[in-house]
Amino acid sequence: MEQHKNWVCIYKTSNRFEAEAVKGNLENAEIPCVMLNKQDSSYLSFGYVELHVPDSFVKQSNAILTDQLFDQ
Repeated sequence: MEQHKNWVCIYKTSNRFEAEAVKGNLENAEIPCVMLNKQDSSYLSFGYVELHVPDSFVKQSNAILTDQLFDQ
């Protein structure tokens, strides 16, 4: 896999299930995506789950997120 140096946070939520759904949509569009779980392990209501993509995919990712939000 190609090494990406500049990763950008494009989505942040406190709901891990929601983050997994968004990540799946990005991966279906063949956008490399990583999930960073910054939630407290004892109290899952504290902290966020972040999705990061390479900076070259930010515009494409934002378009997918916008489409996903309006489809709900």
